[in-house]
Amino acid sequence: ASAGAVSAPPQGSATVARFAYPADGSVVSAGVAYTSARPGPGASPRAEASATVRDVSLFGGEIEVAVASAGVLAAAHAGEAAGDLSGSSLEGLTIFGQPVAAAPNTRVSLGDWGYVVLLEQSVLSEDGEGPGYRGVVTALHVHLTADHGGLPAGSEILVASAEAAVRAQRPPETEPAAPDPSGAGSTQEPDEARDPVLQPPGAPAEPPLIVRNPPPNVRPDLTGRGYVFPVYGPASFSDDFGAPRATTGWHHGNDIFAPLGTPVLAVADGTLFSVGWNGIGGWRLWLRDGQGNEYYYAHLSAYSPLAVDGARVSAGDVVGFVGDTGDARGTPPHLHFEVHPAALLGLGYDGAINPYPYLLAWHEQRDESFAAAAGPAGGSTPGAVLLEAEDISSASGLYPGAIVELLGLFGVEGALPPAQPPPLIESAASVPTG
Repeated sequence: ASAGAVSAPPQGSATVARFAYPADGSVVSAGVAYTSARPGPGASPRAEASATVRDVSLFGGEIEVAVASAGVLAAAHAGEAAGDLSGSSLEGLTIFGQPVAAAPNTRVSLGDWGYVVLLEQSVLSEDGEGPGYRGVVTALHVHLTADHGGLPAGSEILVASAEAAVRAQRPPETEPAAPDPSGAGSTQEPDEARDPVLQPPGAPAEPPLIVRNPPPNVRPDLTGRGYVFPVYGPASFSDDFGAPRATTGWHHGNDIFAPLGTPVLAVADGTLFSVGWNGIGGWRLWLRDGQGNEYYYAHLSAYSPLAVDGARVSAGDVVGFVGDTGDARGTPPHLHFEVHPAALLGLGYDGAINPYPYLLAWHEQRDESFAAAAGPAGGSTPGAVLLEAEDISSASGLYPGAIVELLGLFGVEGALPPAQPPPLIESAASVPTG
C-alpha cells in the first residue's frame, strides 16, 4: 500500500489528507503528507524531490514522529554532477516512548521483531553518457524480522522517501598521450586484472599506500562457528543487494554505514589477497577463508599493518578502516561488503550471494549456512584453482611463478611460499576513529 507517490518529468505533486493501513490504522496512521518532484533541464540540469509526512504513528504508538521529511537536490554544471541530501529530518521521534535523536543511517533495534533505519540515505556516482549523480533518502525505514502487529516477517514500512538523479554532458575527449615505450613511471602490470571491472585505459597510478595502527581494546565477539561482523562498533546496514549500479550493473553486496575510520574486521580466519587500489572499490582487499569462500571489502580509508597480500589473519583482526574511497567519494562513509561462496567462484565476479542474512546473523552472534551455495564438503580447500576471473584470483597468470604463488596461499604441499610483499609505508596523515 502506498500514498502520494509522484514522479517527474514532466513534474508532479500530491497532497494526502490522511493515510491509514489497515483501515483502522493499527499498523500505520499519518496526518497530512506533501510530495513533489521537479526536473530542470537545460545546459545546467537539476532535479528535486521531496516528501513530508506529519503525525506518524506505527503499531499503535510504538514509533511516533511529529514530522518526517526527505529531500534530494541533484544538479549538474560544467561537466560535473553533485547533490544535496541535507533537506531531510525527523522531528519529535519517539520509539517505545523514549525520544531518539536522528542521524543519517542510524539503525535502532525494535526488540526481537525488527529494526528501523533513520534518515536512510545512499548516493551513487554514475558515469555512463556523462557524469551522473543519484541520491535516495527515506526518513524512516522499518524492517520486520519477525511477525508483528499483523504483518509477516520481511515486511517493510517506508515513511517519506525521495529520489533524484541528474546527468551532466560529458566534456569533449582529448587525444590521449602516446604511451612511453620504455614503460618508465608505470606502476601497473600489463593486463593486470581489476575488480569488480577492469581498470579503464589511462587510469591514474595508485596513490601511496595508507597504513594505520588499529585502536587498542578491539575485542569483537565471535559466533559459535568463528565468524564476526565486519565492522567494529555502531553501524547500520540494509538489504540493498541487487540494486541497479552504473558501473557493475547491479549491487553485488551490502553497504555498512559507520563513522569515518571505524575499524574493519576479518570476518573469519583466512588469507588476504588483492590488497590495494581499484578505481571503483578504492582501497580494497579480499579475504579467503579455510573453506575457500571469499569476502570483498571496498571503500576503505586506510589499512592496518596486517593488510598485505598473503597474510594470514584471524577472525576479528583489524584489517582496515571505514572510508569513502573509489566511486564512493562524496557519500557517507561505509564498507561495501560481498560474499563469494567457493562453489560459485566459477561465475567470476558475479558469483556473489546476498550478504544480508549473514550480516544479520553475525551482528546478533548467530550463524547461517550457505545452503545451496555452500563450499566444498568437509571444509576442504577447492580441488581446482580458478585463475583470471576478474580479481577473484590473486594471480595474474602473466608471469612465471604466479600459479605456484597462488597454490602456496592454499597451503598445497610442495608449493613455494608467496614472494615477500614490499615494506609498508607509514603515513603521517591521521584518520579520525569516530
